[in-house]
Amino acid sequence: MNYDYLIKEIIQVIQSNFEEEATGHDWHHIERVYNMACHLQSIEGGNKVIIQLAALLHDISDHKFNGGILNKGGEVAYDLLLEKGCDAATAEEVKNVIDCVSFKGANVEDHALTLEGKIVQDADRLDALGAIGVARAFAFGGNKNRPIYEPANTPVLHDTFEEYANAKSHTINHFYEKLLLLKDRLHTPTAIKLGEERHLFMERFLEQFYKEWNVNTIN
Repeated sequence: MNYDYLIKEIIQVIQSNFEEEATGHDWHHIERVYNMACHLQSIEGGNKVIIQLAALLHDISDHKFNGGILNKGGEVAYDLLLEKGCDAATAEEVKNVIDCVSFKGANVEDHALTLEGKIVQDADRLDALGAIGVARAFAFGGNKNRPIYEPANTPVLHDTFEEYANAKSHTINHFYEKLLLLKDRLHTPTAIKLGEERHLFMERFLEQFYKEWNVNTIN
């Protein structure tokens, strides 16, 4: 199997399908996750082909956009890989990684992951942190007609995937219900180090946000 050719084919499919996506889950997000996953793999190890393919395909059928079906992405990725001539064993490994990538709620534990799964999940979570994470959060919220902030609507730490997936809230709550929790749910030493800086940026952003929101007088 010529995996370099397969990866190029998958890039073409994903880029074509996600170029004009407007929720922060666009091709550029996938490309960043792919590049970060390759960077993490170069330091942490793991099967590079599995990591590359899973990173490229991790959002192919995300539960946020497919009607709430949690593990549909793995199935769609598996079928696409077989269609492109990938061997079943590799496609199955990619499927298993994709099925474990998504955040499923504040109080829902991550599934046991292979090193490849940890790297792809770390890469995806890093892209939800920092300046880009802030931008993506508001892009997603606006696309879903969610308010920026409603002070009376406080955060909820969800106990199940169903609660998390069906929750309707404002974007600032999303920081407390997911984004600020990600730093402590990274796996690899390299990602943990990168996540610290991005986490601190989000804390500073929120501090400034509340400062501006709570202005009492304007001169």
